[in-house]
Amino acid sequence: MRTMSPLLLCLLLWDLLDLALAYLTVSIEPLPPVVVGDAVTLKCNFKTDGKMREIVWYRVTDGGTIKQKIFTFDAMFSTNFSHMENYRKREDLVYQSTVRLPEVRISDNGPYECHVGIYDRATREKVVLASGNIFLNVMAPPTSISVLAADTPAPFSRYQAQNFTLVCVVSGGKPAPLVYFKRDGEPIEATPLPELPAGAGSWAPRNLLHRDLDDTKVPKSLAAEGEMGGGQPLATADPPRGLAAERGPVTETIPETVVSREFPRWVHVAEPIYYFRHTHAPVSDGTVEARATLTWTLNPQIDNEALFSCEVKHPALSMPMQSEVTLVAPKGPKITMTPTRARVGDTVRILVQGFQNEVFPEPLFTWTRVGSRLLDGSTEHDGKELVLERVPAELNGSMYRCTAQNPLGSTDTHTRLIVFENPNIPRGTEDSNGSLTGHCGFRLVLALTLTVILELT
Repeated sequence: MRTMSPLLLCLLLWDLLDLALAYLTVSIEPLPPVVVGDAVTLKCNFKTDGKMREIVWYRVTDGGTIKQKIFTFDAMFSTNFSHMENYRKREDLVYQSTVRLPEVRISDNGPYECHVGIYDRATREKVVLASGNIFLNVMAPPTSISVLAADTPAPFSRYQAQNFTLVCVVSGGKPAPLVYFKRDGEPIEATPLPELPAGAGSWAPRNLLHRDLDDTKVPKSLAAEGEMGGGQPLATADPPRGLAAERGPVTETIPETVVSREFPRWVHVAEPIYYFRHTHAPVSDGTVEARATLTWTLNPQIDNEALFSCEVKHPALSMPMQSEVTLVAPKGPKITMTPTRARVGDTVRILVQGFQNEVFPEPLFTWTRVGSRLLDGSTEHDGKELVLERVPAELNGSMYRCTAQNPLGSTDTHTRLIVFENPNIPRGTEDSNGSLTGHCGFRLVLALTLTVILELT
């Protein structure tokens, strides 16, 4: 009997092994990043010469510890069948399983797996498994953008350099957007600053301009301001005493006083040095909030009415997103007084309702009474509204100054209070605090004293 050669024996064994084992490869077609709201189809391709058992799609969460089934195909309960019972006939078939997500959300972001099982060619009790995976990257465009001024409202300073910071807040984007600033339509070349460490407070830059104050102009400017610095009354006629007659307007509007912008020599006209910082923080919904800050030494002479814009580039946006602000000093405050006809004992409210122009950043308001203290005894009051409760007759003709200021400038406006008679309150029965006058109280005490003396005698 002739012996079989080793080569022929190996080929025979390989043929028998090939008939017994099934062949299975699985792959998922790659996908580019998708945008929230898009329809996405996940495609799982697999090639086999065996008989299919099942297809299962999983969504993987929590770093791979949890797998959630999103699609299952079980061949045991399917009417589909394969013409592959003759194991002697090798036939490779290509299949494709698809899962369609009609409107993807940020929560759909993450890995997905496609698991395929086929029967082993030697026995139907054994299943051969293979799988493929893909990471679905879901992007979201920013939903809002706003530009704010840090540390405002803040006063105007004529004799000291001030740092000024614009903050651009961009919310709702994924991944974090690219944020940059422009001035008057031109990109700003800024010096980047490192990101703040986690848990650190807001960055407070030191003064970016170091120069001695120009003392030669301080006395001259203060002298030019006159009553603003020294609290001296305006050179107006003495206000009428007593009650006003039923005539004329309730309030007298005094022309606005715009503070002269006379700056010391340290204020440069050259291009400022800008400092830029960009940070971002994750939000619970899977998006990122980005914050960009632009800081420089403010020069009101050249920065007033300058247009600054914050622009955002994002792969989910077809064009940049932007928000604009114009740095403007306050001018022309609009003051209203209620009631329109103030009478003795009324509560008077004097309110700044707006300006002749759009003011940015938000101004700081300070109220004072020219030549005297306010009704409550204080020297000044902060806020857009000044409330005078139970006004007495002595306030008739009193003048009030409202100073509105922001880091770009300051302006004063005045209004005069006219108080009319109140028929429900007899003339002379109230003092400046709205109580009985000292003269009436003295007469009452004198009458009681005389009564006691007569009874004793």
